[in-house]
Amino acid sequence: MYNIAVVFKCLPGKREAFVERVNAEGIRDAVLAEDGCHRYDYYFSAADSTELLLIEAWETKRHQEVHIEQPHMALLRSFKGEYIESTTLTEFELK
Repeated sequence: MYNIAVVFKCLPGKREAFVERVNAEGIRDAVLAEDGCHRYDYYFSAADSTELLLIEAWETKRHQEVHIEQPHMALLRSFKGEYIESTTLTEFELK
């Protein structure tokens, strides 16, 4: 299993709107329907109103690499700058 944690630093007041747009555009559903996707979940920080965590779990790293080239991910990238200031990605293992 290939797992990644993506921490988004959102523009003030834009965190919830970003997740709502991802859902409204059907992006989360499209990701979950992709071959090899086991998890694609957003979590809000209780301590920082601008922090958003995305946990992704893929069958393999190659599945995730194919994922980022999908049209729905291009759509996400087209509006991401309206909501997100910075993005940090970390690979991790579940034990």
